[in-house]
Amino acid sequence: MNPKWFLIKTLPFFFLFQFSFSSDSITPQSSIKDGDVVISTGKTFALGFFSPTNSKLRYVGVWYYQVPEQTVVWVANRESPINNTSGVLSIDSGGNLVLHGQNQTDPVWSSNTSVPHSTSSFARLYDSGNLVLLQDDDSPLWQSFDYPTNNLVPFMPLGLNQSSGLNRFLTSWKSESDPGVGDYSLRIDPSGFPQLIFYRGSVIIWRAGSWTGLGWSGMPEMSQDTIFNNSFVNNDEEITFRVTYMNNASMVLGRVAVNETGFMQRYAWNPQEQRWILARSAPAEDCDKYRFCGPNSNCNKIQSYSQQFQCYCLPGFEPKSPQNWNLQDGSDGCIQKPNASICQSGEGFVMLEHVKVPDTAAASVDMSLGLKQCEEKCLGNCSCRGYANAYSGNNGGTGCLTWYGDMVDIRTFTDAGQDFYVRVDAADLARYRKKGSLNKKLLVAIVIVSFAVLFSMAASAFWFSRKIRRVRKSSLSLSLTANSMHFEESLDERNAELPLFDFGTIAEATNNFSTDNKLGQGGFGLVYKGSLKGKAVAIKRLSKSSGQGIEEFKNEITLIAKLQHRNLVRVLGCCVEKEEKMLIYEYLPNKSLDSFIFGKETSLPTPKQPAFIIRKTNQADETGSTSEGTASINEVTITIPQGR
Repeated sequence: MNPKWFLIKTLPFFFLFQFSFSSDSITPQSSIKDGDVVISTGKTFALGFFSPTNSKLRYVGVWYYQVPEQTVVWVANRESPINNTSGVLSIDSGGNLVLHGQNQTDPVWSSNTSVPHSTSSFARLYDSGNLVLLQDDDSPLWQSFDYPTNNLVPFMPLGLNQSSGLNRFLTSWKSESDPGVGDYSLRIDPSGFPQLIFYRGSVIIWRAGSWTGLGWSGMPEMSQDTIFNNSFVNNDEEITFRVTYMNNASMVLGRVAVNETGFMQRYAWNPQEQRWILARSAPAEDCDKYRFCGPNSNCNKIQSYSQQFQCYCLPGFEPKSPQNWNLQDGSDGCIQKPNASICQSGEGFVMLEHVKVPDTAAASVDMSLGLKQCEEKCLGNCSCRGYANAYSGNNGGTGCLTWYGDMVDIRTFTDAGQDFYVRVDAADLARYRKKGSLNKKLLVAIVIVSFAVLFSMAASAFWFSRKIRRVRKSSLSLSLTANSMHFEESLDERNAELPLFDFGTIAEATNNFSTDNKLGQGGFGLVYKGSLKGKAVAIKRLSKSSGQGIEEFKNEITLIAKLQHRNLVRVLGCCVEKEEKMLIYEYLPNKSLDSFIFGKETSLPTPKQPAFIIRKTNQADETGSTSEGTASINEVTITIPQGR
């Protein structure tokens, strides 16, 4: 066949093939069959047919195009799979996006929207992952972002459109192999003061809390987010939450997933390691669990760091079931003390710092009030139990939240959260004020005493170091105490002092002696690569069972510290702490000496004379002495090849 004629015949098919696999749109003239893929313009997302793990059923979904591990973020026919590869996704005569299987008249799935008869429509996949049905003038008719499945991706709204009544929320898959609607969901509850809640069915599993102006009150890490910008809109038109990108972070892939195993998880893609990094999982601990400590109590893991029980009654309250409370079961919570004189003169509020405020579903909201006005509002109603700002942090504290019944699901954070004010009678107020005053006095005393002790220790250390340097010794001396070993060192003016490092510094330098930092090992212990003050070093950690004692260790330090040669590795310091003995050497990147002596690939030239000689005699042999000290050495000849 004539090549020119062949090209003319096959060119249309070539363009059709390219379109079906690379175009970002579906038109009435171009549908996609099972095996075809629609790719967004920036090649971020792909649309096509897929089968979940351990399943042969076919679904239409959207996934990350350049992520090797297929990660599906949206599924069209999650409840109506196709059992073979006959599926076709197209634009029907009514302008809707429809999915058909083999020999099926009715569609398996449809966008099911009202399309004006006077216009044509087409579907486009955007780089946000949003599949949008558009009119020919680019006006949107339908979008997949309005019907999320189990993943929230940047720019996707989560929450309610109050005008249309559309509620967007995440639902888990049934299982890893079934993308059908599962048991778990993440949604915004608009009642009271809106908050983000994680459910199993209709039961609350975890409460992310209300919006503080910086993030959800139960997710304090959001305020330090440097990659994603989190925003919340609460007005008459919508109550929605969105995640967008910070400046210069548009290349970072991130998502929030509702897992079928019962967790809300935040992921970020690591392109270097080619895997998803789990940044947050909830519920992660007991204090995350909804109502773990029962009503009118606070789950405080920080205060109970040395105990297992983390529940504490709020000020003015006592355990409802003392017996269960003593058995470390706080699910019954706390009740107001029977002798409390609420709504009497002298009452007031006790502030709890850094907390997730109580469930706001039943809270009263007045965004026009400040904190002082909020306190007056609560005091003016005998049923008011507590109050807090609606928004806090960088917003300066605005809005007023007040609670009138049981206060549930409170927890304390280390350095995040909001201030919450609990109403107490005059007796409890005086007790907490006295306690607070005592705590402040105690804190001041501790600070003063600590400074005095530190100053005394610093002065003593300075005096002691000056005294040591006046004493002339010919070598390093090693002394043991009951708890640790210390070096007292003073070399003569011809030698530099050998630095002494503490164990913690060495552990940090080697990433806690990580196996990834291991360079090798010998008869006396392991050698690790580390970084001290920005400089690469090799750290020899002697094994406790190596048999090398203090004297041998002293000899090695004394000998190597005083030998200076360009072909000798230099010792930079040492560490002796309790049973640990370590030497810090300069790090040489060009392999070990044995690879040049015994390696098969490198042959050494015949040396004319030794590069250097170390002589060593055993204990039973003649001892060689110098003015610098005594070392027991045997004769060893080592030749260093030229150019190494």
